[in-house]
Amino acid sequence: MLLTVSTVKDTLPNLQRFVEGNLKGGVDHLVVFLDAGDPEVRAWLDDHPRVSCVRTDSTWWRGERPAELNVRQRINANVVKALLSRCGWAEWIFHVDADEILQVDREVLAAVPAETRVVKLAPLEAVSRKHWDGDPTHFKRLLGKPDLTLLQTLGAIDRPANGAYFHGHVDGKSGVRPATDVWLTLHHGVDAAKDELPAYADAERLRVLHYESFSGEDFVRKWTSILAAGPMANFRPAREPTAVALRALLDKGLTEEQAAPYLMRIFERTTEDDFETLRDLGLLVEADPRAGTHVPLEPPAGAIDQLRALLERVRDEPKRLFHPGEPAAAVEQVLDRVTAGQAGAQATDQVRGARSFLRRS
Repeated sequence: MLLTVSTVKDTLPNLQRFVEGNLKGGVDHLVVFLDAGDPEVRAWLDDHPRVSCVRTDSTWWRGERPAELNVRQRINANVVKALLSRCGWAEWIFHVDADEILQVDREVLAAVPAETRVVKLAPLEAVSRKHWDGDPTHFKRLLGKPDLTLLQTLGAIDRPANGAYFHGHVDGKSGVRPATDVWLTLHHGVDAAKDELPAYADAERLRVLHYESFSGEDFVRKWTSILAAGPMANFRPAREPTAVALRALLDKGLTEEQAAPYLMRIFERTTEDDFETLRDLGLLVEADPRAGTHVPLEPPAGAIDQLRALLERVRDEPKRLFHPGEPAAAVEQVLDRVTAGQAGAQATDQVRGARSFLRRS
C-alpha cells in the first residue's frame, strides 16, 4: 500500500481537493496531522474512511511543540514512517503538503528495484492567476535553459532559472520504504547523516501537482498562514523578499480591508504568471487530479485500526526523537514500547477503539 503523511492547516474545500485528488492519483490512505483546524475540517477528515486524522494539541507535543512549522512537519512525517516500519503491509510513505497531489503510475512504482529505498516525484506547479473558475487546470513543468532564456528575454521571468520560474519548490517530493534508518525531510529521503539517498525518478509518470499560490486569494491565505505558524522559515533566495515584505506589511497593524490592496499588489509583482504567454508557447501541462483512475487498495483486515492505535500510543512519547538525524536506536526503543502486545495486523480491543480516541484528542 501507498500512504501519504501531511501536517496541515487549510480550508475545507482545499483539503477536500487534496484528499480526493490524492486518492484518484495513486494513494491508498492518508495520514493527516491537524496543525490547526476548524471543527468542520476535522469532522470531514474524521469521517473519511481513507484518512487517519491526528490533532497535534498539547497532548501530542507534551509541552515541547517546535516553534518552526518545518520542524513539526518533519517530525510528524517520521513518526508515521517509523510506525509503518513495524507494519508489514505498508510499502511506501510519501511526505506531502496540503497543496500537493500525487500523480503516481502504480505499475511504474511496482517495478522500482527492491534495493531502491527512495522514489522522487517531479514537480508540476499550478499557474498563478488572479482568479480561476474552479480548480487550476494548467501547470508549469521544469524547463531547460533555452526555454528559460526565452521567457527571460520576453520579460516573463527575471532570470533564466527554474528557481525564478517556479514560485514554490523545484525539488519535488519523495517517498521511502518505511524503515528506521531512512528519514523523510520536506523533499528528500536521507540517511542518518542527513545525506540525500539515491532515488528512482520518472518525470512523466511519477510526479506531484503543486498548488502554490495559484490565485490571488490563495496567495494571501497561504502566506498569512505561513507567517502566523511560527518564526520565519528559511525560504529560497527568490522567495525570501516576498516573505519579508509580507511580514512587514502584516506588522503594520492594518485592518483586512486596508491591507487587501497591498497584498494584491505584492501578488501581482512577485507571483502572478503570464498565463497566455506560457500557454501559447506550449510550455504548460493540463491536469485534472479528480479525473484520475486509481482505485485505492483495500488494506489487510485490521491494518488501519493498527496504525491508528499506534498513533494514539505514541502520543505519550517524546517527539524530538523522530527528527532526521536523531539516533535510530532511540526510535526503535520507542517502537518497542508502543508496539508491545500487538500481533501483526490483528486488532485488539485497544486497537479497535483507537479511532474514537483520535477524534476526542
